Amino acid sequence: MKAWIVGRPGPIVTAPLVRVDREDPEPGAGEVRVRVSACGVCRTDLHLAEGDLGPHHPGTVPGHEVVGVVDALGTGTRRFAVGDRIGIAWLRGTCGRCRFCRTGRENLCPDARFTGWDADGGYAEYAVVPEAYAYALPAQLDDATAAPLLCAGIVGYRALKRAELPPGGRLGIYGFGASAHVVAQVAIAQGAAVHVLTRSPQARELALALGAASAGPAEAMPPEPLDAAVTFAPVGGLVPVALRALDAGGTLAIAGIHLTDVPALDYERELFREKQLRSVTANTRADGEEFLRLAAALGVRPTVDPRPLSTADRVLADLAGDRITGAAVLLPD
Repeated sequence: MKAWIVGRPGPIVTAPLVRVDREDPEPGAGEVRVRVSACGVCRTDLHLAEGDLGPHHPGTVPGHEVVGVVDALGTGTRRFAVGDRIGIAWLRGTCGRCRFCRTGRENLCPDARFTGWDADGGYAEYAVVPEAYAYALPAQLDDATAAPLLCAGIVGYRALKRAELPPGGRLGIYGFGASAHVVAQVAIAQGAAVHVLTRSPQARELALALGAASAGPAEAMPPEPLDAAVTFAPVGGLVPVALRALDAGGTLAIAGIHLTDVPALDYERELFREKQLRSVTANTRADGEEFLRLAAALGVRPTVDPRPLSTADRVLADLAGDRITGAAVLLPD
């Protein structure tokens, strides 16, 4: 099969992504293989390629927003049959024994494994996944639309829950890429006033088109105090900016696996009056199942920029240069 791997991690201009020929993977016990029909491009893929996240083993195939059709079954599989359309997401495995797994917090499992980091992902013609960590996909969602929902959507949804937005509340979103523009649709559909703060003029236009109450530059103050906020941009300097925009009792959730350093915080201006600051770590499978049902019911649809799989290296360069609006999705050549 044709696949892309992370060769030597480094700045995207050094071409860390390399196209190779590999043997088709074979599913092991409890695993299924899919022929990939779409793979979303996530900023985490860029962090892995550039070395912000250290590789867990050399030559990994990135990609963890994978849609495909099951074409081979490993021994002992029961959930899916050949021909089923399924999704592969970031969370790939947990121990099932630790205190986090036993209390419904498997996203915090110290032995968790992740698609496209610990095992090969979807920048390829085929991918393998433990069937217990795959998702049945709603029929309403076509392949390209469903792909970004499998990470951008699911993890963004967890971030929204961590931000504790009250019903009909005022939500600030900092950065407006693949995950943020999905979360905005969920919040707007549920009656929130959404204020988007981002450096990209094109992203601000998209935010307003999706129904945001306002859209301004990343470090601007929103037109009203916020009940909750989520930072999607991997920029630590936005943390105090977002905290200052919160009303008393508001919560800021940081949604990202990588963040540049956060400046020193001014307690009185940025944390006092019971403001909360939270991080977000991956998601549980329950988050994924809940979000996919909700997305189908609310009619959430990502803005998709389809690209051929053969251009994956250029797509990551476009992502690094903020030249993608919405979510890029790799499709078979």
